[in-house]
Amino acid sequence: MLRKCKVFELVDCPQDRKVIKNRWVFDDKSDGRKKARLVAKGSSQVKGLDFDQVFSPVVRFETVCLMLVLATLENWYITGLDVRSAYLYGKLDEEIYMEQPKGFAVPGQEHKVLCLWCALYGLKQAGLAWWCTLDESLKELGFERLKSEAGIFFYKKKGTNIVIGIIYVDDALFCGPNKAVVDAIKAQFMRKWECQDLGEPKEFLRMRITRKGRAIHLDQCAYLQKVIEHCGMLNAKSASTPLPAGYYAAKNTEPVDAELRSRFQMVIGSLLYLMLGTRPDIAFAVTHLSHHAMNPSQDHLSKVLYICRYLIGTPNYSLVYNGGSGAGLIACTDSDWGSDPTSCLSQTGFYLKLADGLISWTSRARKTIAYSSTEAEYMALSDCACQVTWIRSLLGELGYKLKAILICGDNQGSIFMASNPVMEPHSKHIDIRYHGISKSVTKGNVELFFIDGAENPADLLTKNLPREKFVKFRAQLGLQFPSGSI
Repeated sequence: MLRKCKVFELVDCPQDRKVIKNRWVFDDKSDGRKKARLVAKGSSQVKGLDFDQVFSPVVRFETVCLMLVLATLENWYITGLDVRSAYLYGKLDEEIYMEQPKGFAVPGQEHKVLCLWCALYGLKQAGLAWWCTLDESLKELGFERLKSEAGIFFYKKKGTNIVIGIIYVDDALFCGPNKAVVDAIKAQFMRKWECQDLGEPKEFLRMRITRKGRAIHLDQCAYLQKVIEHCGMLNAKSASTPLPAGYYAAKNTEPVDAELRSRFQMVIGSLLYLMLGTRPDIAFAVTHLSHHAMNPSQDHLSKVLYICRYLIGTPNYSLVYNGGSGAGLIACTDSDWGSDPTSCLSQTGFYLKLADGLISWTSRARKTIAYSSTEAEYMALSDCACQVTWIRSLLGELGYKLKAILICGDNQGSIFMASNPVMEPHSKHIDIRYHGISKSVTKGNVELFFIDGAENPADLLTKNLPREKFVKFRAQLGLQFPSGSI
């Protein structure tokens, strides 16, 4: 494949240039295939000489969920593909010299090196090089990249000739109302690159995709099982909640234990991927414990494994979006004022829901101190409004005109402040960026609605709840568990 893509040329190495190293990486794919890949050791590259810019955008999980829900609501056709050895198509702007790979040195010319013309996996700029090449090729096919999301490409002609491309590095989904048009665009794309045609997508970003009529189910059950096995928790007893009710993770003041930290980071990193993808029910627990990733204690590790115990009791789940429900876009927000007794910072949580399932959720500690519960809730409303504004912008680029989106909150004072932008003594100190919620209300982009705190599902994203309340709110997130789950 390297030779086919003309990635390198065998040359004598210039005396003033450093030669980077490489290694072979072997992998067993989920479909049983065995894969060998030559990877450059990018850590040996010199900035300013071997590379400059390295940033490469990728589509976010919440955007993927939104596009899949949109396809479900509109009953669109979806098809997928995988670009083989995608990075090898990226053209390099720099001259990079690499040693010949082990086992493939040319006899009699072992002293020579490879001059790389195209990107190679492991190079710091490889992702950017492929992205620029991909972006140009999609423009040639008639796509436009959305300003609101770099990983979404939009193709539109007269009538029903609409195609949306969802690109994550070398994985792509194409969807639209006209199957013939989507397949034609996909065929043109596949003529440019060597691809594996996946047909109706069964998996994307390790999320299993199942369409049942007008409903679509997303889950990461296979990945979850690998995480539990890798953490050595296969025979552990299940727990009914992600964390014990009322638990607070105190800061560890003891010296760093390198071995303990390594294991903690391995587990919390795996759980973060689950949480970002399809498990909003563990969002608070994972983000709360992730603050201690640099110096975890034994207690922190045991509580991370406690989350695994909860997942053991809920292994066969799915995040379900019902395209026939008629349920529109709605947001819900909450804040736990001064919940951190050490820093006095509040915890913010909010989510956006469409077609009876969550498409976006956030649980995080605030970076600034709020002086009242009203102020904390006001900041949470503003953060949620920012996310709503982004969703409106993204859907607007696709041609959808939305009415005011409902945001539910359980604090009357914060709703009054947002709906009546009058500067008062108790609010004049609030950072100006949080007053964006008032502008959103004035423009008619959002509409605020009060709900009782005992009925606010976003409460699940801000604190450890007792089992009864946790299960009650979890059922409103769009997650479905088979009978027998906790």
